[in-house]
Amino acid sequence: MLCQFTVKNYKSIKDEMTFDMQAVAITEHDDRTIIDIDGEVYLPVAVIYGPNGGGKSNVLESLHTLIAKVLRPLCATCDKEDCSYKAKKIPVTPFLFSEESRNEPTEFEVFFRTEQSEYRYILHVKEEEIIFESLDRIKMETGRRSALFQREIGEELILKGVFGKFKISDELSPTLPLLSYLGIMYKKNPLIKEVLDWFENSIDFLNYGNPIQELRTAIANSGEVKQLVLDLIKEMDLDIEDFRVEEKDDDRIEVFTKHIVNGESIELSLSEESSGTMKIFGLLPFIANSLVTGTTLVIDELDAKIHPVLLKYIIMLFNDRTINRNKAQLIFTSHDLSTMNSEIFRRDEIWFVAKGNQENSKLYSLVEFKNKKGESVRKDAKFDKQYLEGKYGADPYLRKIIDWGEVRA
Repeated sequence: MLCQFTVKNYKSIKDEMTFDMQAVAITEHDDRTIIDIDGEVYLPVAVIYGPNGGGKSNVLESLHTLIAKVLRPLCATCDKEDCSYKAKKIPVTPFLFSEESRNEPTEFEVFFRTEQSEYRYILHVKEEEIIFESLDRIKMETGRRSALFQREIGEELILKGVFGKFKISDELSPTLPLLSYLGIMYKKNPLIKEVLDWFENSIDFLNYGNPIQELRTAIANSGEVKQLVLDLIKEMDLDIEDFRVEEKDDDRIEVFTKHIVNGESIELSLSEESSGTMKIFGLLPFIANSLVTGTTLVIDELDAKIHPVLLKYIIMLFNDRTINRNKAQLIFTSHDLSTMNSEIFRRDEIWFVAKGNQENSKLYSLVEFKNKKGESVRKDAKFDKQYLEGKYGADPYLRKIIDWGEVRA
């Protein structure tokens, strides 16, 4: 489960910004939150709104870049078929509109939870070189905190606790994250495995990797996932009774759908279906896999792929504790205003991104926003109407913030 992510000096993000999935103590929809074993409360859903070019995608891309920076060395040494596309190098690009920022490292910090522990991982990267890196752990049952390692350029590498016995090569590459190195050399260690399993299997990015390979993996790995996809398709009344995935000799896959017409079974290639049905098949396996396995699913422009009614339906799947039993999370960007209301979202689930006067993106949540009088947004406010009026700072039709001085997040 993703708890919190902070990034600084990445593409349009100049100053430090924090995206928080921990629930704020507000009164709306407290029956939709995720309550962990230690009583901490987290959000199952978060949406980022803002104008085109404002930086919404960069918030998600920065998180993906961190995950990829850790996983790439592991995938480069892996012989699994579904690992090769993850080995693609993703550059870490700083904020380029400032000479100072161009010469400073990009900084990432992520808090995440496994079944028993919460981890904080920090990575600072400059021109692919690791400037600083650390990993800490909190055992949720006891609340005990412990530092596991700290690495800083020009300083002695520090290994603590259960990591103290590990041997690190004197020739450790300055571009190789220590966490990745430990995953290669000590992959059978339970704690290393637990941490890297979160990076590899507990957070998914739709449309950031190879969508065909990801579709194959999502459908093939679990019969439960396929059944849930079928259930969702029937719920949407698409007249599809079943589907199958066929492997081709050239490593392609082809999806076939089954229809029953006048008692006769008819099979169509997915390419013969409507564009809407094809979009749904590109999305639902990942929704189903997230709900079944409890992953954090990150999707850029989710509303561009589906009808607003279906968008609302998917959001409510994650909000429903009887369906979302495994702490799954959905994080996405959107322009759709039909879902921007208090019926669907809590105020701490709505985020805005827009650019300031120096081309730098700003991120803030609706629950943090205050108007000129210092008043917070009411929970029963017309979020969509006020957003269209530009009252939240990030005007949906303008690339820049109307008056950043009015945003006091």
